[in-house]
Amino acid sequence: MNIVQFQNDLLVWYEKSKRDLPWRRSKNPYYIWVSEIMLQQTRVDTVIPYFNRFIEQFPTLEAFADADEELYLKSWEGLGYYSRVRNLHSAVQDVVENYQCNVPNTVAEMRKLKGVGAYTAGAVTSIAYNVPAPAVDGNVMRVYARLFEIDADIAAPTSKNLFEVKVMETISTADPSSFNQGLMELGALICTPAKPRCLLCPVQTHCQAFQNGTESKLPIKTKKKQGKQVYIISVVIQNEFGELLIQKRPAKGLLAGLWEFPSIEVELELMQSSETVETVVADQINFNLFNVDQIAKFKHVFTHITWRIVGFTACCHHQGQTIVPNQVWVSEKELLQYALPIPFQKLYQHFQTNKNQN
Repeated sequence: MNIVQFQNDLLVWYEKSKRDLPWRRSKNPYYIWVSEIMLQQTRVDTVIPYFNRFIEQFPTLEAFADADEELYLKSWEGLGYYSRVRNLHSAVQDVVENYQCNVPNTVAEMRKLKGVGAYTAGAVTSIAYNVPAPAVDGNVMRVYARLFEIDADIAAPTSKNLFEVKVMETISTADPSSFNQGLMELGALICTPAKPRCLLCPVQTHCQAFQNGTESKLPIKTKKKQGKQVYIISVVIQNEFGELLIQKRPAKGLLAGLWEFPSIEVELELMQSSETVETVVADQINFNLFNVDQIAKFKHVFTHITWRIVGFTACCHHQGQTIVPNQVWVSEKELLQYALPIPFQKLYQHFQTNKNQN
């Protein structure tokens, strides 16, 4: 490969073809950092409105560092992987307290921050500070697997170092910011997982896989094992005042610290019986339910686990009854103030549809 020509071809294409993304309109390292955290496991089109709202709500490192957990979790509602924003908040507090509000400009210092791995450190320092550092994610590994016809399994943790070395051998030291973003853009728009658009590729002449007709066979990636199946009963409980009961999830574990409708994991045979609803949530409520009705059945897929959810609606008499700690009655308007994960947003939508039909 003619490395200088490869760099030039990629940089010229990126300058002409790059998408107008809000985090690309600034070299503010905080903005770039936020965008990179949001983009983990999430599509660009999904991230854009979240990013704009987040920066509007927390325009500076200091504003985010001082933010209450309920507030920033609500801003993240629907993006999933909530540990990302918790780690980001902790890391930003570290920067404010120990780095004089300056995001570190070296990979080594960035890696000291909570939740910052090799990719994020490389992306932030290269894009914001023009540091020649590798930022190797799935897109970049796919591009380089085809460029150099590398048959290493990109799903294997040990393979990442191989690709980081290759990137450092070819990175533009004059403009590492545009080079790394160009690689990301190339993987997103041209060198896609299925049916790569090779005839439109700006670095086609440098690609060994294209020359040998192996582009559709690369990269090598082993399939993940099917995640665990978990069966959940969740109940939207409404009292005589039209209020809904929600509860805060435990501080640790999946969807930690977020809000949900009373829910419990059950055995598969209990999923379809409305008669079991009050029984299975009896340890979470102190009052009797009536008018129990099934309103939804759907699944929600996490990274390593799939929830099979059956949703119910039920009524109760609230007056004179007590609720357990971490539960609260809210109006439907007040519900909007609480961070409700996607599975329970889906259930609430079913509840509203059912209510409007009756």
